[in-house]
Amino acid sequence: MTTQETITAKLNNAFSPEHLEVINESFMHNVPEGSESHFKIIIVCDDFKDKMLIARHRLVNKVLADELNKEQSDGGIHALALHTMTMEEWFDKGKVADSPECLGGGK
Repeated sequence: MTTQETITAKLNNAFSPEHLEVINESFMHNVPEGSESHFKIIIVCDDFKDKMLIARHRLVNKVLADELNKEQSDGGIHALALHTMTMEEWFDKGKVADSPECLGGGK
């Protein structure tokens, strides 16, 4: 199973989200081709209702603790952009901003 598939499965099991996107953005960075080290996660779930943003991120980080604690060379995550919303917020917002271009690492 790829890192992207593992993240997707873990988040689906932990939250039963209404909407989930796990986007591998590693190609935007100075990493070897085929890397899975930079991800953007968009997760819409009513489990986040009445929780501050930091609490939402902590919930996601707890679920992905193994991947966050691994070395990048062993399939660990180097960068994680989290967009955690309730259904109401998702409908109000409509779209998540595109990730910025990588400014470091020789790209």
